[in-house]
Amino acid sequence: MTGYFITFEGGEGAGKTSALNIVAQRLTEQGYPITVTREPGGITIAEKIRAIILDREHTEMDARTEALLYAAARRQHLIEKVKPALSEGKIVLCDRFVDSSMAYQGYARGLGIDEIYHINQFAIDQFMPDLTLFFDIEPSVGLARIKRNQERELNRLDLEKIAFHEQVYQGYQILLGKFPNRIKAIDARLELKDVVELAYQRVLDHIR
Repeated sequence: MTGYFITFEGGEGAGKTSALNIVAQRLTEQGYPITVTREPGGITIAEKIRAIILDREHTEMDARTEALLYAAARRQHLIEKVKPALSEGKIVLCDRFVDSSMAYQGYARGLGIDEIYHINQFAIDQFMPDLTLFFDIEPSVGLARIKRNQERELNRLDLEKIAFHEQVYQGYQILLGKFPNRIKAIDARLELKDVVELAYQRVLDHIR
């Protein structure tokens, strides 16, 4: 594979999706071949699994069920969209990947970061991102942003108590220490234009 697989991570309201789309546009304008995608989702099967996971009515969903559904969506997305794009030499910018599962289900749900990593190895077969940008912002600030954003549809994870989101944040901090060469923090408390510039430069530095 000759392309680059770059993932954008962060808690709810971190602004990673907005930043990803702007970075993708700037890279495209510079002539780079870009594929934008997301998890769970990106392809038909994974989008259907996403709808099940994030449905606000599915409050009874077991944590292990949730983790396995993410892994299933991840596998299909990887082989159907990500790897083919990389084989064509494209730069794939993906909104979330396995780090989300380790932070949300592994740490916040209490299933264990290592356990979730091993479960996902069956799905990704040792395949990891070349670079991961973690959009670092306190959960209270991110959730406040969501409340102000009337256009954003609330999903099941948005309904979790603040304690859950604080655990997610702690999970990401552990991952930063676990994978320091791959995961780079972006100060997401800044204005969007500044966050985008930091992310853009990180991506450029990596692919150059």
